[in-house]
Parts: sequence; C-alpha cells; structure tokens
Amino acid sequence: MATLCRPAVSVPEHVITMEQTLDLARTIHADHPQLQLALRLMENTGVRKRHLLRPIEETLRHDGFEIRNQIYEAEAKARVPAVINQALEDAELTAADIDVIIYVSCTGFMMPSLTAWLINTMGFRSDTRQVPIAQLGCAAGGAAINRAHDFCTAYPEANALIVACEFCSLCYQPTDLGVGNLLSNGLFGDGLAAAVVRGQGGTGVTLERNGSYLVPETEDWIAYDVRATGFHFKLDKRVPGTMEPLAPALKELAGQHGWDASDLDFYIIHAGGPRILDDLSKFLGVPSEAFRFSRATLTEYGNIASAVVLDALRRLFDEGSAHHTARGLLAGFGPGITAEMSLGRWTIADRVPERVTARVLKDVPDRALVEEPTRVG
Repeated sequence: MATLCRPAVSVPEHVITMEQTLDLARTIHADHPQLQLALRLMENTGVRKRHLLRPIEETLRHDGFEIRNQIYEAEAKARVPAVINQALEDAELTAADIDVIIYVSCTGFMMPSLTAWLINTMGFRSDTRQVPIAQLGCAAGGAAINRAHDFCTAYPEANALIVACEFCSLCYQPTDLGVGNLLSNGLFGDGLAAAVVRGQGGTGVTLERNGSYLVPETEDWIAYDVRATGFHFKLDKRVPGTMEPLAPALKELAGQHGWDASDLDFYIIHAGGPRILDDLSKFLGVPSEAFRFSRATLTEYGNIASAVVLDALRRLFDEGSAHHTARGLLAGFGPGITAEMSLGRWTIADRVPERVTARVLKDVPDRALVEEPTRVG
C-alpha cells in the first residue's frame, strides 16, 4: 500500500515578524478607514513570523507581473531541488525510482511546468509522468497527496513525488486596500516542501482512503482576479465559517472507512487561520491540542498555502509520537470551497531510516543548506 514518507520543508532566509508587519501597515495605510480592524484581524491570526523570498523593501515594490513571474521561475529552480533531494533521501529512494511528479503551486506560472525542468536536470527518467496542479490553492497539498495515492493504487509498485512551491509574497498588490487583502498581507508566507509516496515500503502514513468535497455556491469566496499586475487575491469574509459545512464531509469520509473522525490518533489539517482550527475542533469534537502541528506551522511560517499540510506532517514525524498503526486524517482546504481529505495509518517499516532527527532546510544567500531543528509539543 502507498506510504507517505517524511516531507522535507524549506523556507527562505528573509524573516518578518508580526510586530514589523503591524508597524508597516500603520505606516503604509495610516489613513485607511478600517486600519484598526485590519490590525486586529492580523494580530488574531496567531502568526508570529513569516519567511519571505526577498527583503521587505523589494517585496513591497511592484516591478510588474512579468518581472515577478521571472523571479518565481528563477527562485523555484534555485530552491526546489534541495527539498526534493532531502525528501528522496528520507524515503530511501533516488530520482530514477520516481514514476510521477505532482507539482503544486498557485503563486507563479510556467509552461512547460517546472516538472519538465526537474526531469531534465535532476536525473528523473524521461518517462516520468507529470501532474502540475495550479488552481486548487491551499487545497492543493491535500490534492497532491490524494493523486499520489490514486496513482500508487493503480500502479502498486510505483513511487510518486509531491512538490509544493509557494512564493505568496510575489502576489502582494499595493493597490488592493480591502480589509481581506490587508489581512492576507499579514497572514501568508513563502515556503517549499516535497515528499515521496512509496508504493511499497517506507515509514510514514499508509494511505487507505481519500475524498473531495466542494461546498456549493462558494466558488467566489477564495479566488484570483488575474489582471495586468498579476494575481489579485480575493478573500470573502464568510470563509472562516466554512468548517461547519466541511466537518460533516470529514465525518462522512471517516464513516465510510469504519472510523470515527472524532476519535483518531492524529490530525494534519491545513491552517488557513486560527478560526478554521478552532471551529474544526468544535465541530469534530476533538481537543484543540489535536491540531498542534497545524498551529505550529501557522505560528512560525504563516499560511504557506499548499505546503502547510506537508509541513504539519513533517512536525508529526519530528515529534515522534505516532505509534505503529495509529490512525489519522489529513485535509487541505482551498478555493471552491474545496476540501481534499485522506485517511491513513502510521506505519513503521522493517528498517527505519537512520536519519530521524528533525530537519528544516533553509536557503541562505549563498544557497548553502542550514539545519534548523524544530520540536513541537
């Protein structure tokens, strides 16, 4: 059965704290009639710091969509290989062992996809399948896991590689002054992640069932306006309340598998904000502590879009608290409003990889890799 192995996660070297974010908002938007509301909403996100691709002075400068997309491509090529190599090493595989690459990103555009460049430069076979996913936003991390599960179910001896690359700071739009946009300026961060789903063997989450659910008539609640200046993020004020209709979908999926969604051993949930996690805790009837991995990602990195689910899972690996056969739920939420959900059991392979210490890859200006130990709980 398909096993989701330990994700590798990378964050850029530039850091902005919430205090700095609030000070910037007060300076840039001093005359905004709803500034105090926006400041309060940002403070309530629970984000302490975020990592940015470029220094804040460059992040705030809009050089045009063309330049921003060029930065996206160059930085993706510079940073993605490191997380892929670490994910392959943690899964005890090589690039030649991978049969499909599922690449998810909603913060830049390339055609052909980055997958073609990866195959040409990193030793992947020329017959490696490519599955780029660009329009599921934050739900794409969960969707990538599910599509990898589907592929490895169809081809039981195959291996899938998931890659998430999100440079949310490249979507900053200085002319967007709505409260939702001001909130997003203090919520989203940049991050990359990669993980292998092995068709045979491996330590991690053995995937057993997956599903999707779309909340009717909500397709414009999370969206992009694509303009000459690039992607303009739209966030409806009703989004934080979407866990009430989505929680029953999670319960239904678990029920189909003979499980109780309120009585599982671990939960890996996309952290769009604290209200999402608080409501899901309430509607599923699980303690707030159950979402500690997602809260830690939100606190330390902000909302890193499709990479959130993989980083939260990485924190479960690093905590080392999951026992063999522990049952869990993984879920990503995003535009649609869409939920991508999966169920699985923790599996410890006969031979556990030697490297079990926590590791987060951080890119520094000279591209050297730095180990950042992280412990949660």
